[in-house]
Amino acid sequence: MHQMEPGHMSLRKPSGDPQSPGSPRVPRRLARESSRTINCVTFPHPDTMQEQQLLKPTEWSYCDYFWADKKDPQGNNTVSGFEILLQKQLKGKQMQKEMAEFVRERIKIEEEYAKNLSKLSQNSLAAQEEGTLGEAWAQLKKSLADEAEVHLKFSSKLQSEVEKPLLNFRENFKKDMKKYDHHIADLRKQLASRYTAVEKARKALTERQKDLEMKTQQLEIKLSNKAEEEIKKARRKSTQAGDDLMRCVDLYNQAQSKWFEEMVTSTLELERLEVERVEMIRQHLCQYTQLRHETDMFNQSTIDPVDQLLQKVEPAKDRELWVQEHKTGDIRPVDMEI
Repeated sequence: MHQMEPGHMSLRKPSGDPQSPGSPRVPRRLARESSRTINCVTFPHPDTMQEQQLLKPTEWSYCDYFWADKKDPQGNNTVSGFEILLQKQLKGKQMQKEMAEFVRERIKIEEEYAKNLSKLSQNSLAAQEEGTLGEAWAQLKKSLADEAEVHLKFSSKLQSEVEKPLLNFRENFKKDMKKYDHHIADLRKQLASRYTAVEKARKALTERQKDLEMKTQQLEIKLSNKAEEEIKKARRKSTQAGDDLMRCVDLYNQAQSKWFEEMVTSTLELERLEVERVEMIRQHLCQYTQLRHETDMFNQSTIDPVDQLLQKVEPAKDRELWVQEHKTGDIRPVDMEI
C-alpha cells in the first residue's frame, strides 16, 4: 500500500473552516457560504474557494481527480469517483482475459496449420521426379515437416509464456476489488449518517433559538420570575443544542477525514495495480512478437536447404544422369546398303 504523502490532510479543505472544532462560532449563513455539501461530502464553495494544490501536481494521478460523484449515463443515480476507478480496474481484468482468449485462438490456428503441413509433407505427388530437381522437390516436401515442428513449438511457447500468464495474473482480483469497494462504500455510509446527524442537530438548534427568542419577547411584554426561569431554561437548551451541533460537526469532519485518507491510499493502490497490469501485458505481448520473430527465423532455416538445392538444379546434369541410367545403346543406325 502506498503511504500518504506529507501534507495531504492540510490540502483536504481550505483553512479557516467555520465548522472546525475550536473555531469561533459564526452565523450559520456565513458558515454555509464558505462551503457546500453534495451527496454528504463537503466541498469549498466555488465563490470563496482558495486555490488548492494537487496532491501529485506533476502527474495525472487518480488521487487528485475522483473526489466528486458523477451521474450515471441514464441520469437517474450517481456513481462515486472511486466506483468509476473500480469499474476501470474490472474492465482491465476483462480485457486481459479476452487477450488470453485471442492468444488461445492463435494457438489453435498454429496447431491446425502444423497438422496440415505435416500431412502435406507426406503427400506422394510428384514423388517420381528425378535428378537434382527431384532432390530439391523431396527437400521442399521435407521442409514442410520441419516447418510443422517449428509451428508446434511456437504454439507450445505461446501457451506457456503468453496465454497462461495472462489468464493467471491476479486470479483473486475481483475479490480484492470487492474489498476496496465495500471499505470505501462503508466510509461513505458513515459519512452520510454523520451528515444526517449534523442536519438534525442544526434543525434542533434553530428550533431552540426560535424558542429562546419567543420567550425573550414574552418577557419584555410580561415581567415575571416564571418567565425569567423559562428563558434561562431555553437558553440552556439552546446552548446544549449548539454544543450538540458542534459535536456532530466534529464527528462528521472526523468521518470525512477518514474517508479522505482511505480514498488517497486506495486510489494510489489502484493506480499502481493498473500500471502493473499494463506493464505485464506489454511484457507478454513483447514475448509474443519475439516468438514470432524466432518462428520466422526457424522457418527460414527450414527453407535454406531447399534454396541451396534449387541453386544446384542443372537440367544438363539431370539429363546426363537420366541418360546414363536409362540408355539402351549408343550405336546409331545407318542407311541400309543394296
